[in-house]
Amino acid sequence: MHLTESITDQAQITALSSQYGVFAIVWYVIVAIALWRVFSKAGYPGVLALIPIVNVFILVKVAGYSAWATLLYLIPIVNIVFGILVALRLGERFGKGGVFSFFLLWLFSVIGYLIIGFGSAQYSERRV
Repeated sequence: MHLTESITDQAQITALSSQYGVFAIVWYVIVAIALWRVFSKAGYPGVLALIPIVNVFILVKVAGYSAWATLLYLIPIVNIVFGILVALRLGERFGKGGVFSFFLLWLFSVIGYLIIGFGSAQYSERRV
């Protein structure tokens, strides 16, 4: 491998990572805005949506589980099942059905959070 090829390859990798970095920051800002509204409707401080790991703990609490249950996200395969259960319970707390919860709170979660946060859904601590 020649030195010029190595420099060119490194420049391509740097350019690619900087483009994805910008995309990742924009994506994180959108998620934080959506979760801010969801947390505010549930009675939690919205600013907690900005803190990367804390926002998952609060989301699990909004769904009605103990914050300790968030540790289930660390176990392979269990994390998928628990993610679905959190989405279903979160949808239930905001008066949404199972299909909405599965597709828009688990599979395409950001869209679901935006709908819940900026829509007319009201949070209810008790099961509907």
